[in-house]
Amino acid sequence: MENFSENLRSICAEFGSIAQVCREIGINRQQFNRYLSGGGMPSAHNLRRIARHFDLSEADLFADHAEFTRRHILNQKRTASGPVDLMIGPFRDQTQTLRRYLGFYHSHFQTPTWDGLILRSLIWIYEKDGYVMSRSVERVVAEDGSVNQKSRYDGMVSQRGNRVYVVEHEMVRDGSIVETILTPSHRQQVKYLRGMTIGVAWRPHISPYTSRSIWKRIENKVTLREALKACGVFPAQSRQIDPVIRKYLSDPSDSDAANVLY
Repeated sequence: MENFSENLRSICAEFGSIAQVCREIGINRQQFNRYLSGGGMPSAHNLRRIARHFDLSEADLFADHAEFTRRHILNQKRTASGPVDLMIGPFRDQTQTLRRYLGFYHSHFQTPTWDGLILRSLIWIYEKDGYVMSRSVERVVAEDGSVNQKSRYDGMVSQRGNRVYVVEHEMVRDGSIVETILTPSHRQQVKYLRGMTIGVAWRPHISPYTSRSIWKRIENKVTLREALKACGVFPAQSRQIDPVIRKYLSDPSDSDAANVLY
């Protein structure tokens, strides 16, 4: 227990505010303080959440303190000094953590490009070379044929605490960078992922925006062709949009939305 509390204090010191660490993990501050002081031990469930937040194994947290410091504090500072390591580091060793999220989704959000409409795109979360990757496809044609938007984004995925981060780059010259932050469900079955998307609209003028975003997992029986065909833009109250999605994107009092955005 002594090693655990010492190791936990050391790793928390690298992350700044204890209150922020507690919010990101989703653990009560008073309860977490008992872990830090050695006055209590976390349950198996909370231990796993703590380890995942810091990208450690559960055994690491009980290691000899001197060895823990050498491996996870001092060595981390040496290896994360380069610009490539600084950016790639958070996306390493995520396959086990994110494996249950692999698959296809329809994402739904709103942008100034399609004012007042819900944009539905296709997203594939997959594993490659030890990383969890994303690929997003947008296909939209305006009713009058004046706009024909076809975009593809490739990116990487990481989980930190109780948030999933998706950072994507539009695959054209000088393409924009888009970030989506999602709150994963702790249920075994993943159906919806709620959060927010930050990007740059290209019409009517180039400007940054932020929007609530909600992903819905696509059932295995749906073919890729069918999933692509279902992409496009829809009126905010369209019956082609799942009621759960409509409510999340339109209702400011939605408690799930409030927990994500504030």
